[in-house]
Amino acid sequence: MDVALLPGSPEIPDKLYFKIGEVSELLGVEPYVLRYWETEFPALSPKKSGTGHRLYRRKDVELLLRIKHLLYEKKFTIEGARQTMQSETRSTRTRRPKRLQQELFPDDPLPEIRRELVDILELLK
Repeated sequence: MDVALLPGSPEIPDKLYFKIGEVSELLGVEPYVLRYWETEFPALSPKKSGTGHRLYRRKDVELLLRIKHLLYEKKFTIEGARQTMQSETRSTRTRRPKRLQQELFPDDPLPEIRRELVDILELLK
């Protein structure tokens, strides 16, 4: 689900990195909540600066908005939100390559390629 489509989601400023205080203010949750979510959601992994400060990228902020939506508006448990996000990620991964292959090769070339490879193999025997 696209975060921009979530009702009431705040506009994310156009920046490369966000400090934990900025993200906390943007989402309306305390920084300790963000640190806790990091431990519960493996996909959430902000970079750390040389001084150990968390630096969230835009994709991290979008992920946090999704987590907040699932927990606060949809009333999911942490486990339920984690499972939902994992299943969304899995379904996105499995769908995407097939669609790309169909766009690049509208007529499936694999059967023809297999036949040609079998012919080449026969010639080499």
